[in-house]
Order: sequence, then C-alpha cells, then structure tokens
Amino acid sequence: MVPRYSRPEMVALWSPETKYRIWFEIEAHATSALAELGIVPKEAAAIVWEKGAAATFDVARIDAIERETKHDVIAFLTHLAEIVGPEARFVHQGMTSSDVLDTTLAVQLARASDILLADLDALLAALERRAHEHKLTPTIGRSHGIHAEPTTFGVKLAQAHAEFARCRARLVAARAEIATCAISGAVGTFANIDPRVEEYVAQRMGLSPEPVSTQVIPRDRHAMFFATLAVIASSIERLATEIRHLQRTEVLEAEEFFSEGQKGSSAMPHKRNPVLTENLTGLARMVRAYCVPAMENVALWHERDISHSSVERMIGPDATITLDFALARLTGVVDKLLIYPERMQANLDRLGGLIHSQRVLLALTQKGVSREDAYRLVQRNAMPVWRGEGDFLTLLKADAEVSAKLDATELESLFDLGYHFKHVDTIFRRVFGEG
Repeated sequence: MVPRYSRPEMVALWSPETKYRIWFEIEAHATSALAELGIVPKEAAAIVWEKGAAATFDVARIDAIERETKHDVIAFLTHLAEIVGPEARFVHQGMTSSDVLDTTLAVQLARASDILLADLDALLAALERRAHEHKLTPTIGRSHGIHAEPTTFGVKLAQAHAEFARCRARLVAARAEIATCAISGAVGTFANIDPRVEEYVAQRMGLSPEPVSTQVIPRDRHAMFFATLAVIASSIERLATEIRHLQRTEVLEAEEFFSEGQKGSSAMPHKRNPVLTENLTGLARMVRAYCVPAMENVALWHERDISHSSVERMIGPDATITLDFALARLTGVVDKLLIYPERMQANLDRLGGLIHSQRVLLALTQKGVSREDAYRLVQRNAMPVWRGEGDFLTLLKADAEVSAKLDATELESLFDLGYHFKHVDTIFRRVFGEG
C-alpha cells in the first residue's frame, strides 16, 4: 500500500486495529453460540463480550507475543486472555486459526466491496450527467485511430456508463461469492464444534455459511473476486486511454481540468499533460497484476496449507486500496473534464466530407450499382481528398459515373450530419432506462 494512492476509509479497513476487532467479534460470537448450546457458561460468554468490547487491543503487545509464539492467532488469543481473565479459556473452543483468518478476510473483502460499489455509483452518476450534457454534441468516431463516422460525445460517455454498470453488477456478484464464513474446525469436519456455531457467527457478521470448507474457505472464491477487480481496472484504463487520446495536441477534443497554479513540465511552461489518466493507466496495471497470484492460490495441498496466506496479506489491501483510489480519481476526471465541441466540429470537417463515404456507397447500391462498383467509385473520389486534393462532395458531383446515378441534390442530402444521430435517443434509453 502506497499512501500516495490511498484513501482513509479503505486503508482503515485493513489496519491491524480493524483486523483484531473483527477477530474478537468472531471469537466472541462463537463463544456466545457455544453458550446458547450449553457448551460454555453463559456468564463466561457475557464477560468475554463485556471486557473485549471495551478493550483497545494493543498491537505492539500482540506483535511482541507473536515474536515468541511465531503464531499470530495464538498471540492475539494470549493478549485477549490478558484482557478477559480466566473466562478466556472458553474462547476458541473447537476452532482452528483458519476459522478466524478466513472469516475475517471474508468480512474485510465484503466491506471493501461496499466501498468500491459506492465508488462505482459516484462514477456512474458523473458519467450519466456528462453524457446527458453532451448527448447531441457531434464528434468523430474513430476505428484504428482513424476517422470513421460521426457519433456524439454523449454516446461515447454512455458506452462508458454501460461498461461500468456491468462492472458494478459483477462486483455485486463477487461480493456475494466472497462473503462466506467458516467456523468448522480442523480439516472442516465440525468434529469439535457444532455447525450451528458457524451459522450463528455467519448471521451476525453478515456472511453466509461456507457449504463445505476443508479448514479453509476454497480459494476459487477469492480468485473470482480479484479477477472482478482486474476487469474493473481494465475498464478504468479503457476510459483513461480514451481521454488521453482526446487530449493529444493534434486532437484536443477534451482534456483534464488544469487547476490554477498547476504545472505541466519542469522544462516547458506551456505543457498541459494528461497526468491523472496516465496515472490511472498505471494503477490499472497494478490491480490486474494481483489477479494472477489470486488464481495461483486456488491450488492448495490436501485440506489446507498456507501458501496463499502471504499472498493475500499483500493483494487484499493493495488491490482494494488501489482500485478505490483509482475509481475516485476517475470520477474526478470525468466530473471536471474540459470538453471542446468547436474542436470536435473542426475535426469532423478535417477530411473534407470523407466521413460520409458509406452513405454515398449505400445510396449508389440503392440505385442499382453493384457494391463492388459503388465501392470503386466512392474510393476513387475519396483518395484525392485524403491526400488534400479537393473536397469530397465537389469531386463526387464532377464524377460522371456517380452523377449519372445521384444528382446534386441527392448527393448533398447524403452529407447531413444529423442523419447519424437519429437513434441516439434509443441508445440512451437502453443505457439509462429513459422513457
């Protein structure tokens, strides 16, 4: 975790203090469940809750104990016993360390998902607002980086909205898949702890019981979770890359907000660089990088090993903290994005009408010209314009073969920019559900 790319709420979720508080809640709920089953005294469970809930767990003290025990959960339980007193002997009855560790990770990932879902909601709101603002702002659509046909900037943003809406739906599903609880004891057989304890803890921690654990929660769940984060990161990069391209000097149809006093270059005072979206591209690479070790964590030896543990101590905080920051940064970029409709129009006009070539091609086929001949006629007039030698409409009018099929009025009608936007309302209804 790098403080430069972190936000406080997500960082706090992964702090030792939060982790130990969750550990305590899991242990205390399990003790309460055992008390209800008559396995431990109810008075003891009440004392565990009373003293533990009021305590501030001493991270330094737990670390000191762990240096001796070489076991983090035992170190915590030893410290908890120092706080609770003799009743602590009833804590962790029939449980194993993975019951605490895996269930805690599930809680943290579920809570992290809630933060990320709120981030996505904010981004979706910004995209929707800007999409409506530029619903009918004409701009050139590009394929292979080359001018293709007209679209609107609102449609571009609507596409991004639809993509991030899919990201949100995937994260909702990934949250549900990751939010499982395992309190099943050594090798997951419930030999020394009743399955009803797991159900009790799961209900109170906002989780679902793991149908079958092998002492650990199966890591395919975690692999899917981090894969989902990776896909979201890829969508962030897609939009960031689009903005970076639009800010290039030769294009300059949109650019990141440049604040008062901001500097773009230590050497060149004129520079206004897309630093935020370049940063987002890099952050997306990092989030995607955490996906591979999550996949490799799925294969464990027999009922359990801890080869996954060191990985998850890193990728759990780093992936969620980084993605949280990236989503918030992208929302800010979209919210303040500077958009230049005049430049968009100038770029539309840059190729002398070539963006209407398909309409001419189709119109010729409708007049009885074969597609092959129509393509030849249109391309014959398009290539000089591409080289800067004339205007497309003028050349078409002067072409005897073309004018024999399409008179001047018909040709002029094919250069109507508004023709390309007749279904924008349909697209917006599909994306935003408008009537």
